[in-house]
Amino acid sequence: MLTLNFNPFPTLTTDRLVLRQLADSDAPEIFVLRSDERILKYIDIAKANNVGDALAFIHKIDKAVSENQSAYWGIASKETDKLIGTICMWNILQEHYRAEIGFVLHPDQQGKGLMSEALAAVLNYAFGEIKLHSIEGRVHPGNAASIKLMERHGFVREAYYKEDYYKDGKFGDTAVYSLLTKI
Repeated sequence: MLTLNFNPFPTLTTDRLVLRQLADSDAPEIFVLRSDERILKYIDIAKANNVGDALAFIHKIDKAVSENQSAYWGIASKETDKLIGTICMWNILQEHYRAEIGFVLHPDQQGKGLMSEALAAVLNYAFGEIKLHSIEGRVHPGNAASIKLMERHGFVREAYYKEDYYKDGKFGDTAVYSLLTKI
């Protein structure tokens, strides 16, 4: 069975980014990422109402990371160390060497290849260091940018669930993408 240990937390770097553990000082940026309607349009999460909600979320994530249940990176610019997004591995099924991936990027930073850099770093870590066999990504079918990003990194669509969740008074669909290790 897969053995996980995220202590010390694995900091990952790319040409332009540092993927690091979240800090309490990231609460204002986490608040934006969890309250901006442009982001929430495609993900089924509870909207943050204030910075306190964001701080509580950071503490919840810290607990999951400390218990090796997930790895959740803040995506920061190397130049400023300001948080511009997040990327995580969660729903880790150790007995099956499988995890789910999730990511968000501030809309002002989209279209610059930043999430592609972050995703490549996390995939290299997941397959190379942790030795996962497969990674799953669940996405709203209307989120063309996320679908294109996953496909560019080799994910293939494996399933499509009609009206499998309920949000804001209506049912939504989910497309499921998967990537198997090449290592």
